[in-house]
Amino acid sequence: MRPVDVEEDKMSGFVFKIHANLDPKHRDRIAFFRVCSGKFERNKYFHHVRLDKDVRFSAPYSFMAREKSVIEDAYAGDVVGLFDTGNFKIGDTLTEGENFFFTGIPSFSPEIFKEVVNKDPMKTKQLEKGLLQLTDEGVAQLFTQFGGTKKIIGCVGELQFEVIQYRLLHEYGASVVFNSLPFYKACWITSKDEKTAGIFKIQAGEYCRG
Repeated sequence: MRPVDVEEDKMSGFVFKIHANLDPKHRDRIAFFRVCSGKFERNKYFHHVRLDKDVRFSAPYSFMAREKSVIEDAYAGDVVGLFDTGNFKIGDTLTEGENFFFTGIPSFSPEIFKEVVNKDPMKTKQLEKGLLQLTDEGVAQLFTQFGGTKKIIGCVGELQFEVIQYRLLHEYGASVVFNSLPFYKACWITSKDEKTAGIFKIQAGEYCRG
């Protein structure tokens, strides 16, 4: 771990937001990338630290209101839109070869949990895709029942469920309702004692996989 100076020559930055279907006509997925040091350049290879591979971008965007335009370069403090096929998660770091992650990116533990009920079984694939893409944006967390098919959404507030329900219907054609659940916290349970871990797993209803 080390501080990153904005005046460093080598480029570094991180993904702070992901948005699916920003342009409904193209069903795109954009990762918003903050340049923290150096110079970001179009078509130049950068190192994706989490995936441990080099990536480049032929059409990085800058945004002004509803307009977007392809850019050739960007500098510390700039925000760049990167077309994403599923390679990015919030907090991912790009560098010019060095392996490190930016820390201090805020995240919030869900406090409200609801089961997702599919109203149209013919739209199951669309629902699956929508849930994965929308929860990747960071506004909610998706949990699946261990050994089962039930899906649970965890959010901080009630409004987020309304937004997800609306976007699933209008962007993916999937109609859902949410059933409230008596959970208030999601956590990973570990113990050196397998018997103790098994007891907690049963008490948790086996909803510890996210």
